[in-house]
Parts: sequence; C-alpha cells; structure tokens
Amino acid sequence: MDYSFVPTTCPYCGCGCQMFLEVLDGKLVGTAPVKTAGMNEGKLCIKGWKVHEFVHSAERLTRPLIKSDGVFREASWDEALGLVAERLAAIRDQHGPDALGFLSSARCTNEENYLVQKIARMAIGTNNVDHCARL
Repeated sequence: MDYSFVPTTCPYCGCGCQMFLEVLDGKLVGTAPVKTAGMNEGKLCIKGWKVHEFVHSAERLTRPLIKSDGVFREASWDEALGLVAERLAAIRDQHGPDALGFLSSARCTNEENYLVQKIARMAIGTNNVDHCARL
C-alpha cells in the first residue's frame, strides 16, 4: 500500500486555500486542509473538502467534443481550438467585437481569469467580461 499527501492549492476559487490531496496506490481518495496555511488557517469550505471527487468521475470529459450534424464526436485539441478561434473571429468580423462576451469561472486561478479578460480585450476587442464569483 502506497499512501501519500500531495500539497496543492484548491482549484475552486481565487482565494488560494492550501490543501493536501490524499493519494492511495496512485488514486486520489481524499482531501485535507494544511493546518499551518495562512490563507485558510487549516480550514476548507465544502467545495475544498470535496475537490477530489470529480477527478475519477466516469462523466468527466477528457477530450474535446465537436458537434457535427447534431452528434458530438471526439476531436483533437488542435482541431477544437482552431474551430473556436475561427468561429470567434467570424462573429467579431461580421457583428463587431461587442457581439461577443466572455464568462470566466471561479474554478480558474486569478492568473487564468486575468488571461481570459486579456484575450477578450486584446484579441477580440471587447470589454464584455464577467465572472461567476464577482458578488
């Protein structure tokens, strides 16, 4: 039996709570707060306590899907990202940059959320950026 704790940062919001992922024989089985962490002071919210549960879900997508003729099919990352870039550019060119908006996620880091707004403003030319945790 191989049991270990892997230190990491919670992925659910931008607070930066520190935690340990409990790994048993190469499989993620639990979560525990870092007792000496200044940010979360040894505590976790309910999302932090349950963070390990989605990793091994049978419903988790592991490859991009593209809808063709009403049916989803697996695609490569290059194909999926190319299609997204092509469609965003086409909408921007046809309807103007403010026809697009960007919604980011509390599951992203602050740095990732910064990059989303930078793409919206610099690459597309819109200020239509929002975030689900702005309350």
